[in-house]
Amino acid sequence: MEAKHYWREASLMMRVYVVCEGPTEETFVRNVLAPKLAHQQIFLTGRGVTTSRGHRGGALNYDRVKLFILNCLKEENATIITTFFDLYGLEKRFPGYEKSQAIIDVYQRTQFLEQALKDDIAQSNNTYLNRFVPYIQPYEFEGLLFSDISKLTDIHSEWSKALIKLQADRSDFETPEHINNSYETKPSERIKKALESVQIFASSKKSYRKTYHGPLAIQNIGIDKLCAECKHFADWYQQLTDLGTA
Repeated sequence: MEAKHYWREASLMMRVYVVCEGPTEETFVRNVLAPKLAHQQIFLTGRGVTTSRGHRGGALNYDRVKLFILNCLKEENATIITTFFDLYGLEKRFPGYEKSQAIIDVYQRTQFLEQALKDDIAQSNNTYLNRFVPYIQPYEFEGLLFSDISKLTDIHSEWSKALIKLQADRSDFETPEHINNSYETKPSERIKKALESVQIFASSKKSYRKTYHGPLAIQNIGIDKLCAECKHFADWYQQLTDLGTA
């Protein structure tokens, strides 16, 4: 994503709404990103898209996503709106989706989709252009855990038995963001299978719960490590930190 600078409020405080795919991403924003950026007077709030009546998370319907983003942009004219959606499972009606399938490089494909989303929102009102910073995570949130999988397996002692398998999965790919795009091979499925393979599910308290264990592992990994391992995430995070210097 091309880095851009955005204006700040006269109070030197920048408000950012992160439109999230589900509760896992909301928890990540609240527990990891928000405390880190608050020191720079950049205040992040995660907002989950309503995917059906009374529910948030799950498959993203683009009509609902677009309406949700536009409503957030209308609320306050100095607030930045960004997103945190997974590339995996993105609905085919998202802007640019069909054309994006011909793009082999995952970073180029993701950037193409982000720009298509930005352009579609701007068509509704071009004054939103400088306040909307779309972000799509290749291929999904759990890919970030592969930046240092030991931080996940450290959470419960039994999970250490899955470390070698998960590290082998990581070594097969250029970066955690390249861990690929099918139901059987997506990052979250690899984690689930690795943990199941060492039979650690005798206690439900120690089964993998993405909303709890995912953000907790990333909190232990740390933003610096994420940025070192995950280029696309690092570019987005730099855009957020740049808000404090605009």
